[in-house]
Amino acid sequence: METQAGPPAAAASQSGVPAGRPAAAPAVDPDAEKAAREAALPKQPLTPDILFKFLVGEVAVQRGAIGVAQSAYLDLARETHDPRIARRAAEVSLIARDQTSALEATRMWAGSEPDSLRAKQTLAALLLNEGKLAEAEPILRDLVKADSANMFLHLSALMGKTRDTQAGLALVQVLAADFPELPEARFAVGQAAASAGQLDTAIEALKQADALRPGWEPAALMRAQILAKNSRADALAFMRGFLTAHAEARDVRLAYARTLVNANQFPEARAEFTRLTQDFPRNAEVSFAAGLLSLQMGDLDAAQALLSQTLDYNPREPDTVYYYLGQVAEQQKLPDVAAMQYARVRGGNYLVPARARQAAMLAQAGRLDEARALLGETQGETDAQNVRLVQAQAELLRNDKQHAAEFDTLSEGLKRFPDAPDLLYDRAMAAEKLDRLDVLETDLRRVITLRPDDAQAYNALGYTLADRTDRLTEAVGLLDKALSLAPNDPFILDSVGWAQFRTGNLMRAQEYLERAFKMRPDPEIAAHLGEVLWAMGQRDAAGKLWQSSLQSHPQNEVLLETLRRLKP
Repeated sequence: METQAGPPAAAASQSGVPAGRPAAAPAVDPDAEKAAREAALPKQPLTPDILFKFLVGEVAVQRGAIGVAQSAYLDLARETHDPRIARRAAEVSLIARDQTSALEATRMWAGSEPDSLRAKQTLAALLLNEGKLAEAEPILRDLVKADSANMFLHLSALMGKTRDTQAGLALVQVLAADFPELPEARFAVGQAAASAGQLDTAIEALKQADALRPGWEPAALMRAQILAKNSRADALAFMRGFLTAHAEARDVRLAYARTLVNANQFPEARAEFTRLTQDFPRNAEVSFAAGLLSLQMGDLDAAQALLSQTLDYNPREPDTVYYYLGQVAEQQKLPDVAAMQYARVRGGNYLVPARARQAAMLAQAGRLDEARALLGETQGETDAQNVRLVQAQAELLRNDKQHAAEFDTLSEGLKRFPDAPDLLYDRAMAAEKLDRLDVLETDLRRVITLRPDDAQAYNALGYTLADRTDRLTEAVGLLDKALSLAPNDPFILDSVGWAQFRTGNLMRAQEYLERAFKMRPDPEIAAHLGEVLWAMGQRDAAGKLWQSSLQSHPQNEVLLETLRRLKP
């Protein structure tokens, strides 16, 4: 179960068989179909050399040697032209983030298994990702022809990989032109137009979809999302009118109620949820959504009741419900109840957040060793979850100011996941506390290599160089890059301002820091801005700023250190 209900993947199929429909085709013999597929495979003997390469590839995958596995599978695919091996080569190449090899392998896969929709979909996605729209177009035409409605509904997932959104929109419009009466085709045009920033075109396409299938909720939900970009009031007005015409539209009513909550129109939101629970009694999705929004509204008793009811309605993912019941209990100041609910989470996306909250409560109660043991004995279901578990253990130690132990924990985690950007970033921050700037720089430069668009990595490295070294020109270059990636991030603006201060540009430093503080009145930004004002001779203004920030953040280390240094 997701935390928010979204539009259905496709329109619900209608029941009943229209009059005049041709008789159903005779059932296909699965054994005969399997035999036909196997007959189409290349007549390739299993030689010792092929078997050896295959085993090398599999063992390499199991040991995490992705480069070795990729090379072995690509060689095998080129040698055998077997679609199964080509598919495996494509999968391993994608794991290795080698788009060129993945494209080569997928071409072989699609060429040797021309009837495979999955091969065509993978090839189309890779071509779109590479900007090869002209080559992708005939493949997409085949896919749309094979399953028009479904393919148009999922087209945005493929087109999302296209960097040139305008060209992507033009391609979708060409594909949709052959299906003028298909609402899913208009829906796909709406999605592509929205991605390309052509909101009027998107709205017009979604209006056409509604005209072809009145009351179709996916189109209505997207239209509301687009309207909300410019005016929440317009989005609310549209959904209100849609619900007047289609009172049974559950997903739109849920979205309407959420939007009312976000607009702080709580009485109206409560009325919608009351109606939803009445119109859809014993519905797990409705009661869960109502429970979450009651939690958001701060009505903890209602949230607890609705989420508990959800468990009685056989939800698809009860672990998610247990997690939010834990959240409710925490806010109710019932730590034992919260811990019990978190402990009931046994898997899924909320396993690690639940264990992290259990551990945090244990640590707050002075039971840090138990908290660390709990996280240490938890096994995630994916590498991403296991990385997050390492981060959670390190966070406990960081909060306890055990920075050496935090550094060691992250280093152990990096032995298992050497290219995990989040672990590298966190160890860099721990290294800074230990004055190990060499490790900080190495780790952050590795993060930048792995995630070239990571503004925070550029910011952290640039700020550290500006604050702790005399490499100011290099620092300014890194921070300019960070600012180009995230121009409205107050912490990056703070770093840029501090670097300007360190280079002696007081006026520019003041400009950046005042912008940052206006966006986010953070105590560290206040410390920096105050020091610039102090250096400019505006000592009364600096003192007032520091005292004001100190009242709300009396324990902030950067602020206190600045005051000790400048106002002993």
